[in-house]
Amino acid sequence: MRAPMVRKLSKATTRRALYALAAVAVAEIVGTIGFHVIEGTRWVDAFYFESMLATGQGPPFPLATDVGKVFASIMGFVSVGSVLSAVVFAVGPFVLRLWREGVEAAEVEARRLEHAAIQDVRKIEEEFRGAPHDRNGPPAGPPS
Repeated sequence: MRAPMVRKLSKATTRRALYALAAVAVAEIVGTIGFHVIEGTRWVDAFYFESMLATGQGPPFPLATDVGKVFASIMGFVSVGSVLSAVVFAVGPFVLRLWREGVEAAEVEARRLEHAAIQDVRKIEEEFRGAPHDRNGPPAGPPS
């Protein structure tokens, strides 16, 4: 079986993945600063809070202000969306390439099996034609 060809990603694909990862970083930075300023949390707690929102795990602790709750709601949508986009743009091309290579390999194997089956049928037909047989019954076996 031949080894899969390694192809480089296109510049457009690389650029989209980098933009998506940059969007995640921007959402993380904005959320961290926002929670630090609005809620007065320590930097590490603000970063933790935003990270939990971005990964869809929800707020790790209750917020004290209504403004903080509204900000968390907005940041939840923005950060989860940016993470999902980053995953699709960064991992999607690899998954698509693996899918295509898998389909191509399956098609090659199916053609090989089909060819082998046709060859087997032809051998059986040739053996059947070459064997002496009686018109009124099954082919005669070897003499006893």
